[in-house]
Amino acid sequence: MTAVKIIKVMGTSDDSWQAAAEEAYRQASQTVEDISGIEVEDWTANVENGEITQYKATVEVAFPVHEQ
Repeated sequence: MTAVKIIKVMGTSDDSWQAAAEEAYRQASQTVEDISGIEVEDWTANVENGEITQYKATVEVAFPVHEQ
């Protein structure tokens, strides 16, 4: 049986929510090994003058816990 650890990461993008989720994954993958999946938990955005200026995606990143 494999134990899985889950962390939350927020990514941002000036272009889209998808790009924000991909950024969260890219950033997490720099320090977390063997990511097995992500789940988008929340989509948010900053708005100025009636326009979205920054997209945000909060994702849960799952990866296996390795025995030492």
